[in-house]
Amino acid sequence: MLLRTMVAVLSLMSTPALADEPLRSALEVALDRAESMAPLQTVVIARDGGIVAERGYRGHSPGAPTSIMSASKSVISALVGIAIDKGVLEGTDQLIAPILAKDLPADPDPRLARITVGNLLSMQAGLGSTSGPRYGAWIASRNWVRFALAQPFEDDPGGRMIYSTGSTHLLSAILTRKSGRSTLALARDWLGPLKGFSIAGWDRDPQGIHVGGNLMSMSPRSLLAFGELYRNGGLTPDGRRLISREWIERSWESRTTSRYTGDGYGYGWFSRRIGGHDVKYGWGYGGQMVYVVPALALTVVMTSDIDSPASRTGHRDDLHALLGEIIALVADAEAVSEPQKTKEGLGPT
Repeated sequence: MLLRTMVAVLSLMSTPALADEPLRSALEVALDRAESMAPLQTVVIARDGGIVAERGYRGHSPGAPTSIMSASKSVISALVGIAIDKGVLEGTDQLIAPILAKDLPADPDPRLARITVGNLLSMQAGLGSTSGPRYGAWIASRNWVRFALAQPFEDDPGGRMIYSTGSTHLLSAILTRKSGRSTLALARDWLGPLKGFSIAGWDRDPQGIHVGGNLMSMSPRSLLAFGELYRNGGLTPDGRRLISREWIERSWESRTTSRYTGDGYGYGWFSRRIGGHDVKYGWGYGGQMVYVVPALALTVVMTSDIDSPASRTGHRDDLHALLGEIIALVADAEAVSEPQKTKEGLGPT
């Protein structure tokens, strides 16, 4: 019995590493082919918490900081969730007007009084967008918070999704005013214990508020560490809890739908099926992606040229297709390894 137990333990220690070698080779081949995707700059793939393959293209490195654009909306969502857990914010039903009172229009639309923190997180504030064609006018304004709050309503609060970086910037302003600290300071404090996570830079508006949901720089490996935090239910690799599991589940719950992609949207995270699996992802302009595939213990980061629009060029679809290929390879590896584990007494019998 003792000998059998020792053999099982040794097999448990060695099998994953051995099983990963064919997967690594297959992934390397897939990443070789991905070089033909001209805007693609880096890919980092982690399975069960360890990086199994990564690649930098055309002089780019997975360890070098890059702008993650709107993928940072997922980071803002994390900070809001932590703020609620710490009592800095009351919850997603908290009204934003009292917090941002000094920046409300002189004759405010009564619907401003009904917007909640949750509405901003899910892009259901009802306010007109400051993204897309209106982005230039927004960032050229003297006060980005006031500009966002002054946009005409296109729907009632809680209505359809209106994608707007102005909404997530309001969250950054709310975090700053309620905590008395910058959102960068909060991120470094609250997410700092996560090994490998670091924000290299983060632009600010004219009032000094860090841009909520855009213009944040970090390395692809740092973004991977953030995705892994969510995949692990809010726990760091050493078991420290930074985000509640409940917040992650609420963030991943689809509350509305993007009219551009048909994908679900929760609190800073999109949802869709890719390769037959449920995928949660953060998406930034140009193709800055952090994908989490919970069923496969898989986290993948892809970064791309920030000057090339991913949706209009089809690059976003190419990134999803590359993820689908990665998912297929990982799923095949699991299908091969499970019978072997069972045979060695390591899996279900």
